[in-house]
Amino acid sequence: MKIANAPCSWGVLEFELDGEAPGYAQVLDEMHEIGYIGTELGDWGFMPTDAENLRAELAARQLKMLGAFVAVALADPETHTVGEAAALRHARLLADTAGETPFIVLSDDNAITELRTRYAGRIRPEHGLTPAQWDTFIQGAHRIARSVRDETGLRTVFHPHCAGYVEAPAEIDTLMERTDPSLIGLCFDTGHYRFGGGDPIEAYARHADRVWHVHFKDCHPEVAARSRKDGWDYFESVGNGVFCELGKGDVDFPAFLAELRKRNYDGWIVVEQDVLPGMGSPYESAERNLQYLNSIV
Repeated sequence: MKIANAPCSWGVLEFELDGEAPGYAQVLDEMHEIGYIGTELGDWGFMPTDAENLRAELAARQLKMLGAFVAVALADPETHTVGEAAALRHARLLADTAGETPFIVLSDDNAITELRTRYAGRIRPEHGLTPAQWDTFIQGAHRIARSVRDETGLRTVFHPHCAGYVEAPAEIDTLMERTDPSLIGLCFDTGHYRFGGGDPIEAYARHADRVWHVHFKDCHPEVAARSRKDGWDYFESVGNGVFCELGKGDVDFPAFLAELRKRNYDGWIVVEQDVLPGMGSPYESAERNLQYLNSIV
C-alpha cells in the first residue's frame, strides 16, 4: 500500500477556527518520521506556493505530493468563476511540483450553509439541492474540472463532505449519475460516508470505477449516535471525536482493503483524522493510525 497522510490530521482545516495548528515544517517532519510517504497540500499558503521550494521541502522528507482540496460553493453560479481560478492556481502549483499525477480534490464549500452544518450526519431529503441547484452544481463542477484538465493535465475528483451539499448516500449517487465519468472521479472518504449514513463497502462496490482517490477516515458509532440524538452541529461532532483513530470506529477497514485489492485499486490511501486545532496529540494519533494499517495488510 502507498500510504499518505494529510495536514487536516494536524488540525490544518479549511475552516476559520479558533486555535492554531502547527506549521508545515513540523507537519511534514512528523509525517516522514512516522513513516508516511505522501501528503496533500492543505490550505493555500500553508505550504510553500513556489513550486521549486515546495519540491525541495517534499524531497527533503521523501514525500510525494498527491493533491489539493479546493472548496467551491457550486450551487451558487456566482462562485464558479472564482472557484475555477482557485482550482487552476492549485493545479498549476501541483503540476509544477509533481507533474500530472496529483488530483484537484473538489468539494462543496462546506459549513457555509447553516442548515447543512447543523444537520451534518443526519441529512434528510428536504435538506438537499433543488433540481435547479443540482443543474448549477453539476455545471460548475464540469467547468472547473475541464479547465483544470485542459490547462494542466490534472484530473479532478469530487470529495463528498459532511456539512456541505453532497453528503448523504443518495446525493453521492446523484452526483455520480450526473457527472461525466471521463472528467470527474470520486474521492471516496470512508469516514464522511459513514457519518453521512452509508455503508462504505457497499458504496465502494457500486462506484469503484469512479473511485480514483481514497481517504481512510474512521467514524465512532457512539459519538455519531449522540450527535444525532443531541442535535450537534458538524463542529461539535468533530470536536467530540466523531472522526476517531483508525480501527476505533465502525468502518471495516480490513474488508474495505479487500475490496480495493479485489478491484485492483492502484492509487494512494490517504489517512485523515480530522481534528480541531489543539485536540489531542496529532503525532501520536498519526503514528497509531499507520501502525493499525500495517497490522491489517
